[in-house]
Amino acid sequence: MQRKPLDWGFILVATLSIGSMIWVTLRDGITVSQHILAEDFWLFLTILPKVALGCLIGGLIRLMIARETIEKYIGEGSGMKGLAIAALIGTLFPAGPFTIFPLAAVLMVSGADRGAAIAFVSGWLLLGINRAVIWEMPFFGTDFVLFRFLVSLPMPVLLGLAARAAIFDHYVNRPPPGEGKA
Repeated sequence: MQRKPLDWGFILVATLSIGSMIWVTLRDGITVSQHILAEDFWLFLTILPKVALGCLIGGLIRLMIARETIEKYIGEGSGMKGLAIAALIGTLFPAGPFTIFPLAAVLMVSGADRGAAIAFVSGWLLLGINRAVIWEMPFFGTDFVLFRFLVSLPMPVLLGLAARAAIFDHYVNRPPPGEGKA
């Protein structure tokens, strides 16, 4: 999976950011915009090491687990069992988005299919045990969290199954520009 430095997501975020900065500058003045940019710069500096470590963890996992193993357990031919494994790993993984998203990308490059990657991320988002125990139970109580967990339980596998549908092949597995042309 080859990444482009300028994709539509980057262009969208850059456009919204620059447009918002111009709007705030026109409405509130340059001083407010400079203050916001300074705060954002420090936020960037605090987040950068976490993103770098998340990418490092993803890269190390790619080296520690053989591609064949990843393909076998959460690759294209892994079926429902592969989706369940990916969802379970996501559910149990006690990390934040700075680790989960790079790890999901590395898993895909290392042989996991898009359905397993979506089940992994969805398991983390919807069922994350770590977050449920530390954050949700103190605020909502055990009964609420267990009910939410049971209602959400099938979703990562169902989302992974939907992601494997052939209808998405055209949008997700496009050949790189220049490939496939005579």
